[in-house]
Parts: sequence; C-alpha cells; structure tokens
Amino acid sequence: MSFFSPKLGIDLGTTNILVFVPGRGIVLNEPSVVAVSENNKILAIGLEAKEMVGRTPDSIIAYRPMKDGVIADYRVTEAMLRYYIRKALGRWNLFKPDVMVSVPAGVTSTEKRAVIEAAIKAGAKNAYVVKEPILAAIGAGIPIHEARGHMIVDIGGGTIDVAVISLGGIVAANSVKCAGNRVDAAIIDYVKKNFNLAIGDKTAEEVKIQIGSAVPLEEELSMIVKGRDFLTGLPRSVEVKTNEIVKAVGRELRDMIKAIKDVLQETPPELAADIIDRGIIMTGGSSQLRHFPELVFRRTGVKAILADEALFCVAKGTGIALDHLDTYKRTIISKR
Repeated sequence: MSFFSPKLGIDLGTTNILVFVPGRGIVLNEPSVVAVSENNKILAIGLEAKEMVGRTPDSIIAYRPMKDGVIADYRVTEAMLRYYIRKALGRWNLFKPDVMVSVPAGVTSTEKRAVIEAAIKAGAKNAYVVKEPILAAIGAGIPIHEARGHMIVDIGGGTIDVAVISLGGIVAANSVKCAGNRVDAAIIDYVKKNFNLAIGDKTAEEVKIQIGSAVPLEEELSMIVKGRDFLTGLPRSVEVKTNEIVKAVGRELRDMIKAIKDVLQETPPELAADIIDRGIIMTGGSSQLRHFPELVFRRTGVKAILADEALFCVAKGTGIALDHLDTYKRTIISKR
C-alpha cells in the first residue's frame, strides 16, 4: 500500500452507487443507471441517466447494468466504475486508487472476479471485494470480531442479504432477490388492478417512500398518484392510502421475512441466544420503509433495530475496512 494511492470504497448497488473516501465520507451517491444509444455508445451515467428512465425515445435505452445486485452487463459496469472513480478523485489525480467494492453475500467466485476485473480495468491499482453483510455490519458499528453472534439484515433495491456474523466471518447467510424493486413492482401492479391506472417505476418508488408502510396504520397517509388510464388511454390521477399499499406489498414483505427466518433457523443455538440479546440490525435503503423493524419483530419475536444512516452502512464499512486492511484480511478477496 503506497503512501500516495488514494483509497475509495464503492457500494455497488442495484439501485444506487455510493462512493466513500476515508476522511471525506460519502462523496458520491448516484443511481446505478446508464443510458446507451442504439450503436452502444454510453450517453449518460448516474443522475443524468436516471432522469431519462421511462422517458426515452426509441434510440436511447436507459437501464441498470446491475441486475439483482450482480453485474448483468460487464462492459457497461466497467464504464460506470471508471466514471465514478474519476468523478470521486477529480481529474487532476495522477495516482491509481486502491478500491474496495461490496458484493452480495450470494455471489459466486466468478462474479466476484468479474467485479475485481472491472475495477482494475476501470483504473484501480488494487481491487478488493468484500461481502455486503460484513461491510454493513462494520459500517453499522458492530464489533464483528467478537465471539458473539450478530445478525445483520441488509435490504437494498435488488437483494435482501441476511447474515449471522461471529468472529469476523459469516456463520449462516441467505440472499434473496426480493427487495425494494420488487416492492415498487407490486405497487405498480396494485394500482393497475385496482384503479385501472398505469404508473411508472419512479412514481411507484415515490408512493413507497411517501406513504408506504410495513404494518397497517391507524392514521393513514394519502397521496395523489398520476398515470395513464388503461381503458381510455388518457392521463388521470387517483388518491392512494397507506393501508392499501401495505396490502399491495404484503407478499414481497413476507418473502423478505422468510429470508430472515430461514437464517434464524440455521443459526447455532449459542449464537441464537446472542441474537435474542442484541436484536437484529437492519441496514440498507429499503429497511427504511415505515415500521419495517416492527414487522420483523412481530414475525420473528426478535427485536429489530434500524441502523443509523441505514443507506450508508455498506459504504461506510468499505471506508473503515480500507483503513484497517490487515484487521479484515480474512474476509477480503483481493487482486493486484
């Protein structure tokens, strides 16, 4: 590790990419969307590209190269990484950075290598990949090296990663491709079936954030949703309330709870005892859905706590792990 190489931690998510620089914190938080033209030229990356989703002419496609938390399109992901690395470091930087990238717990070794290759090609001097639950735990301030069980549930856009960590390693883990994006899709479906209204991904996400909840509320929130009428084909707006959304996303939430239960059932008894004492730590953007920890508690009987700055835990974890590479040696896969 030379004195000059800058360090970057990258949380390579399905919906967002966060870049963390030790000492400076999170320097970038942009959607992982790329806009590509017909002849495969990359037109826009990040925020610019997200503005285009659902609004492009035929000649431009705006899409997410990360599908369900893994690289679906290698070339585009590499271009995306290069863009973010350059943007985070500024163009006058001459030194190649050491880069650490997070990957979902369920990835294969081939997928890990793909991420490392992409980072090296994108201009990293050394590239490291670490499993997301471990980084989320480090970022949430959990002392992962103790001989104590800690359960971390990291819910993003593409995957829910559940892991029990003890002595710096993963004891039991599960990664299910049902998370924030599935919830959005369920909302689109519900509005279509019940109101005969077609809405886009972006609108569905706004509905989820503004009025969504994991458990029914006594005092409901409501929101006006605008879209296109299926029958007349004309624009129309309807009012949607919280408890309708709770019903709409029930199945997706059940799948996520099942992922958590499956890991609890695989956990050795001693560690299960620790988890009852400590509770389940929830991180990631989608764990911020109203009253999600409450739902987890009702279904599993174990108290759940939302981590501080849940969205940034993995990114913060990359930064901390980069600063203490030797401490986290065992959990890191690297390539020079």
